[in-house]
Amino acid sequence: MAGFTHQFDATSLREYDIRGIIGETLGGDDAFAIGRCFGTVVARAGGSKVAVGFDGRLSSPMLEERLVAGLMASGMAVSRVGLCPTPMLYYAAYALEQDGAVMVTGSHNPPNYNGFKSMIGKKPFFGRDITALGAMAAAGDVVAETTGSQRSVDIAEDYVARMLKDYDGDRGLKVVWDPGNGSGGAITEMLAARLPGEHHVINAEIDGNFPNHHPDPTVLKNLEQIIARVRETGADLGIAFDGDADRIGVVDGEGHMLFGDQLLVVLARDVLKSDPGATIIADVKASQVLFDEVARAGGVPLMWKTGHSLIKQKMAETGSPLAGEVSGHTFFADKWYGFDDAPYSAVRLLGILGRASESLAEMRKALPQVLNTPELRFNCAEDRKFEVVREVQARLAAAGAKVQAVDGVRVLTEDGWWLLRASNTQAVLVARAEASTEAGLERLKASLAEQIVLSGLQVPDFSGENAGH
Repeated sequence: MAGFTHQFDATSLREYDIRGIIGETLGGDDAFAIGRCFGTVVARAGGSKVAVGFDGRLSSPMLEERLVAGLMASGMAVSRVGLCPTPMLYYAAYALEQDGAVMVTGSHNPPNYNGFKSMIGKKPFFGRDITALGAMAAAGDVVAETTGSQRSVDIAEDYVARMLKDYDGDRGLKVVWDPGNGSGGAITEMLAARLPGEHHVINAEIDGNFPNHHPDPTVLKNLEQIIARVRETGADLGIAFDGDADRIGVVDGEGHMLFGDQLLVVLARDVLKSDPGATIIADVKASQVLFDEVARAGGVPLMWKTGHSLIKQKMAETGSPLAGEVSGHTFFADKWYGFDDAPYSAVRLLGILGRASESLAEMRKALPQVLNTPELRFNCAEDRKFEVVREVQARLAAAGAKVQAVDGVRVLTEDGWWLLRASNTQAVLVARAEASTEAGLERLKASLAEQIVLSGLQVPDFSGENAGH
């Protein structure tokens, strides 16, 4: 295509991925341009092989076709993995020794959204890398058009077999699975058929309309079905995935949801038995309980910035065997490859529980009990959100407050902590608070609200039910 140039919608190039609304801010021409520019980046780095996968959204096959066309126009040898969960595409990049990988996925967003997640070599492709694609497309800064190649690859059996190799339970459990009609459906059924125990799989049919519930397993409303089935069957636990199965949600045998940081405590204790003194990473939104429990189990807790690409990068830097986010991204480098993989995390969790004398519910109840607000998200102009955080940080410093400034401001008091950070992907500020008592939580919320008002913003609705955690 002589004289190739392309303009992306200003909202589609995000910090961690490329994302938009089909027919409005994202379409086939964007997919071709991503292929053309990403293929150029790979070619200029001396590579030629790119794996591509897509999720179960209605628009994904069309976007994948156009993406592949763009990659081939840049001379890439494309391995088409087909309809799959995002972690299976990441796995393919390793197993097939690819120079890059692109996943077409809208993750847990509404059905009319879609997007792209990428890796180059063995590293996440994000931040300035994504911004650079926009500049390249606008300038037509791409390698000369040539003809690449393509092949279809079925790696599902290999992926499942590799995961099961790391299952180490002594006994099978009764498990309910809910892939949420997302692209992890077929893989979930394959795992359920091969793991020991009794398995019930719901919502396995891959359907981009998400007819049963929205595919975000960290929202309690979306877990109502699996909670009901866990109680009805007397299951030991329930495991749910988001739309592209890179995030996990877990429900114990009593029907209580475990937050991502609570799940990380269970996983970390096990990893630390074989790797004492290891660094365990969690994002800045995680409970203090997690950091305290990692230290108690002999690990080195490290608080880091929210964002799956940022966490992966930090794991590689520190040699951490395990990391996680409150949002349900869980990353194993212990025996695995360091990317966020919900089915693999499920296999490891079932191994732990299959060796344990306690149930998951007993493990949850033995954790120190604290009270959290839900994650509060409120609108703040794109050009103002980081400035607000800087203003708050300056006022707190002047007041002598105890602040952790890893990602936004996390303020520590005798009652607990509150957090205010700017979202990297939306025009919003994100807040959270945690205390050991109701009165303490109210004081933290009042302190947070005061800072928000001082920066000229409206206080968010704190009325969401406080989550015991």
